[in-house]
Amino acid sequence: MSIEKLSIAKAITASLRTALETDPKVLVMGEDVGKLGGVFRVTDGLQKDFGEERVIDTPLAESGIVGTAIGLALRGYRPVVEIQFDGFVFPAYDQIVTQLAKMHARALGKIKLPVVIRIPYGGAIGAVEHHSESPEALFAHVAGLKVVSPSNAADAYWMMQQAIQSDDPVIYFEPKRRYHDRSEVDTDAIPGPLHAARTVRAGTDLTLAAYGPMVKTCLEAAAAAEEEGKSLEVLDLRSISPVDFDGIQASVERTRRLVVVHEAPVFFGSGAEIAARITERCFYHLEAPVLRVGGYHAPYPPSRLEDEYLPGLDRVLDAVDRALAY
Repeated sequence: MSIEKLSIAKAITASLRTALETDPKVLVMGEDVGKLGGVFRVTDGLQKDFGEERVIDTPLAESGIVGTAIGLALRGYRPVVEIQFDGFVFPAYDQIVTQLAKMHARALGKIKLPVVIRIPYGGAIGAVEHHSESPEALFAHVAGLKVVSPSNAADAYWMMQQAIQSDDPVIYFEPKRRYHDRSEVDTDAIPGPLHAARTVRAGTDLTLAAYGPMVKTCLEAAAAAEEEGKSLEVLDLRSISPVDFDGIQASVERTRRLVVVHEAPVFFGSGAEIAARITERCFYHLEAPVLRVGGYHAPYPPSRLEDEYLPGLDRVLDAVDRALAY
């Protein structure tokens, strides 16, 4: 057993290193991923150890980066692409949704595109425009893409391993505000299914379901609620497409209430699909409507206002109180 205490960022680095060591077809590509090691230093040291032909500094052209990765995948490689910031992905959106997501179906299953697209996402880092967005619902809406987001270092390591090994394209959202959060990682463990939700805190009165950066916020909300005698279960969804609806249903059948939390805007967000499905599945179990907590339906604000925009402890606890009041 090999257990290390790593940050989320360093766990991803370790996972990429493992993949590069074990499979010569794995490549890492992106803007400044080589000599600089990425703006968040997630790829630090990889080009030095594996060379410029496997850890590739690309031009500043997201469409070209993803298009090149598609071509490499068609030739048998497993490229891992970094999009430097969430808001920079949109020049590549056409390549992702019309080519990467569709090629398998277009070829009647004969072509596979094992491409991982890493996207640091979310706010709370004091960044400028186009550096703090949460576009995961845009990709979850597209058939043919898997969309995942870890909330801790162990998942960051193993979900990256599973994403790289997948024959389907995976959009891997990295919660940049949590990059430095540390926890134990067992690199010899046998990981659970990539798309299975996980109960990270048991409770009896209400389920908080979240993924990525909001899992920690929900755990803090559950701890605060416990001081008032409320028992909240926290479910880390981990996967945004597909969603583990069976796992959510099992939790809601125990607690009879659900609040879905994500950093992205509530309007047409991933929480809307979860709320609708769980209402259909658990109608006779629910004692309150499924509530959602998230960002506002507005452009991401300047950094001095982001604390007002982002869902925090108070907004989560307010939704909890509203649900428990029914």
